[in-house]
Amino acid sequence: MPLSLLNEEQLNAATAESGRNIVIASAGTGKTSTIVGRIAHLLNSNVAPEEILLLTFTNKAAAEMVERLTRFFSSDVTSRIEAGTFHAICYKLLKRHNPDLLLKQQTELKTLFRSIYEKREFKKLAYKIVEYSANYLYDVYSFYQNTELELGFGDWMSEKYPDHDFFCDIYEDISHEYELMKESYGYINFNDLLIKTRNLLGSDIFVNFKEVLVDEYQDTNSLQGSLIDKMDPSSLFCVGDYDQSIFAFNGANINLIGSFSKKFPDAKVFSLKKNYRSTALILSLADRVIKFNDRIYPKELIVVRKDDPVSPTLLEFNELFEQYSKVSYMIKANSSNYDDVAVIFRNNSSADGIEAGLRELGIPCKRKGGKSFFDAKEVKILFDMYSFFVNPKDMMAFIHIFEYAKGIGSATAKDIFEALKRLGRGSAYDGILHPDTHIRNPFEQRKVNFQLALFDDFVHLESESKFSHLGLDDKISNSSILKHPKFTEESARFFNDFYLLYKRIVRTKKTYLYDRSNK
Repeated sequence: MPLSLLNEEQLNAATAESGRNIVIASAGTGKTSTIVGRIAHLLNSNVAPEEILLLTFTNKAAAEMVERLTRFFSSDVTSRIEAGTFHAICYKLLKRHNPDLLLKQQTELKTLFRSIYEKREFKKLAYKIVEYSANYLYDVYSFYQNTELELGFGDWMSEKYPDHDFFCDIYEDISHEYELMKESYGYINFNDLLIKTRNLLGSDIFVNFKEVLVDEYQDTNSLQGSLIDKMDPSSLFCVGDYDQSIFAFNGANINLIGSFSKKFPDAKVFSLKKNYRSTALILSLADRVIKFNDRIYPKELIVVRKDDPVSPTLLEFNELFEQYSKVSYMIKANSSNYDDVAVIFRNNSSADGIEAGLRELGIPCKRKGGKSFFDAKEVKILFDMYSFFVNPKDMMAFIHIFEYAKGIGSATAKDIFEALKRLGRGSAYDGILHPDTHIRNPFEQRKVNFQLALFDDFVHLESESKFSHLGLDDKISNSSILKHPKFTEESARFFNDFYLLYKRIVRTKKTYLYDRSNK
């Protein structure tokens, strides 16, 4: 059994009584073995597998722990353990509650956010400070959702960014409209998974976990912490290390692990001291780096490895090219197999230099990360075209497509989509192919609010006849969509080409279905 493989410290933690338990486990001290041992102990104590929830920061880590358990328990047992990231578990719970849930990627919803932001004409306010960009404000809003549990977004912005107090009402109005738009289309993002699950727990979503285990507890943020609190399990088993918190940029709240004993006065604290991974010299260097950290829990690491250590080395260079060249020549001169050598870099520009240096010396290398094939513009628009043709309700796919039209930003693309829906009596499909010609102005008149930087830029609609010389299809040349003031000759041609392609695909589909039904 996995418990027999644990050392004394790990075993004491793994077999602790139910309650509030926290394990301080530095890198290399066997935290994964301890968590696996803890779950084995729960199963041996007649806790049903479906009453165990394991929360990790990657699905790979969860799968690895469950896989270890299958060496000692049947897959019928281990497959019933709820294990995964916070987001994966919440997605599963929400899907049971609402099967029509539509999870969108951050990049897609950032486009939606930008389309709402771009309706605000900040320049007309002529304020002395430049407003935050749409992308930056989206990231700030995401950070706010992960960290703040009480203040509204506007008040939080005013407190955190006092120089932008003038814009805070606008920022809050943008976020409010963004949330309403997501709700109307059934979109959710990764933050929403946690927020909605937390808000529905106890009313529409019910869980009955006897124990919740949390890996990498030091990187849990306030939103994730509030979700655990709302679950209110009878037993909580958290594993982490105060000195390994690396997700502050994503709102990780180090106080969650730091105040664990204060929040739960009866909590038991366990420390894993034996390090099986690193040599004495590496641990000594690491200790000198972290020794000035505020010490909440005592830490004393014991080296288990007895092999001859190689001293860590710091190399300094005046030029980047010199650095790339030296690293490459060191790898060339090293007796290790190339498969056993890794180069870690901070950004892709450094990767380019190192990769060029290695290839110059004929050293084979495999680069991890970087831009995916599926992130290429040509590939993304193909997927967006396919998504919209399959589902004409997919506003985000439409916006992404029309952002390729010159002069059409995300806000204008969103205006066009909503106008097409009006022309099609609620259907963008009919708005493109069978528009209501009696509607002369399909664009919604915008509300005017100086304080919120909202101005009506549709006061002077253009005439669709201004594009009559382009030789567009009759249906497009007479379309009231072309009245939008942002349309240029290039974007009008783009809209025309889109219409012709859409019509051709619909016709091809009908022909295919007809031929198939008559076989």
